[in-house]
Order: sequence, then C-alpha cells, then structure tokens
Amino acid sequence: MLRPVGGLLADVGALVRSCHERWDRGGYPDGLVREEIPLVSRIVCCCDAFDAMRSGRPYRPALTLEEALGELEAGRGGQFDPAVVDALLSVV
Repeated sequence: MLRPVGGLLADVGALVRSCHERWDRGGYPDGLVREEIPLVSRIVCCCDAFDAMRSGRPYRPALTLEEALGELEAGRGGQFDPAVVDALLSVV
C-alpha cells in the first residue's frame, strides 16, 4: 500500500513487510532467510517480541524480565538473528 506513495514511505513499507520473516526461513510473507531479511526488520522483530512478552495481555500476564530474556535466548538462531539477540541482551 505504501509503495505507490513512494519515497521514505515505500521503504518503510518494505521493512514492515519483512518484520514477520524468521532467521531460519520459517516466517512470512516472502520466505526470506538470514541476511536476506533487512537488518532494520530483524531488529524490529526482536524488539517487538520482547516488548510483547513484557506487556500484559487480556489472555496472559506479562513475563518477568528473566522469562522474556529466556524466550529471546530460546529463539536465538531460529526466530531471531543471533547478533540482534546478543545486542538486545547486552543493553537490557
């Protein structure tokens, strides 16, 4: 939808589109793998997942910091870029 607008919004649309891709190719919509996924998308994916884990939902309470960090570790190299997980862990 943003491609016809052009400029920066077209780029943002491409990055958003890639946010559901997985490091191990298990994501969607394009089946990208590893470095094929734009770096910004890999960062947003990991940070968004961490934020979601730490936020309460109507169907579950927020995870503790330790639980959320454990989930990031568990997804390292599968759902998430290992380098992005390492960077997030280093600042948390």
